[in-house]
Amino acid sequence: DLLDRISPLLPQGLTRSFFVSSGAEAMDGALKLAHRATGRTKFISTLNGFHGRTIGALSVIGQAKHRDPYRALLPEPVFVPFGDLAAARVAIDDRTAAFVVEPIQGEGGANVPPPGYLAALQELCHEHGALIILDEIQTGIGRTGKLFACEHEGISPDVMTLGKGLGGGFPIGAFLTSEAVAATVALGDHGTTYGGNPLACAV
Repeated sequence: DLLDRISPLLPQGLTRSFFVSSGAEAMDGALKLAHRATGRTKFISTLNGFHGRTIGALSVIGQAKHRDPYRALLPEPVFVPFGDLAAARVAIDDRTAAFVVEPIQGEGGANVPPPGYLAALQELCHEHGALIILDEIQTGIGRTGKLFACEHEGISPDVMTLGKGLGGGFPIGAFLTSEAVAATVALGDHGTTYGGNPLACAV
């Protein structure tokens, strides 16, 4: 029932959903998905970005205070300034699995990127066979004036993560992707104990 309600509202192309229990869990699933889809281990994120406190999510956090106590998490995390397309252009290459970014940074200070930044990032990623993962855990579900912040630039990411607002305070999260990316994983590649539970979905 939840899928039936949310599917028509999602950015175009995001047709596959995986429900979890939190935003950080959604980010871990998104990272695994990007690795499986590309076969690569290089992840790029932005300085002052925030994506959760699990091991996978911590690996792409651009805040040393959260990340440094857990060094050597995922290989090759690369951080570039938020909104700096030139720096992203240098960092994204044929070894990149995904660029992980918030459409608007939340904990980093409510930082809004320059117009066209997200669309240009997506284009750069696709030029190199990498995915763009949009972390809409804080910006999603109407918090920026549209249902999803990526709609302000009219883009649809390869993978999108949701949390917080999805349950209105009740624990639920999700990562969503396209048919093409979803086809790279098999049943059992990822799992969750409480994801998609009836009470959370009803809320």
